[in-house]
Amino acid sequence: MTEYTDPVTDEELENRHTYHPVKYGQPEKYEAIRAKALDFAKFIRDTCPPSRERSLSLTHLDDVVYTANASIARHT
Repeated sequence: MTEYTDPVTDEELENRHTYHPVKYGQPEKYEAIRAKALDFAKFIRDTCPPSRERSLSLTHLDDVVYTANASIARHT
């Protein structure tokens, strides 16, 4: 029987749960991501009929912005 080894290292967990101060060039990237997401959110709102699926699409887009910005904060 093979023993399970958790691939999430202490270093990865520390990186996920540590404050990352803003570095040079990051605010512009955050703003660009938010601006593109806002355009897409408006497109979804204007194209899709009011529904649970539209609401979920907008919520998932919020998650996309969050995770994209987190990737910049954590890895640059």
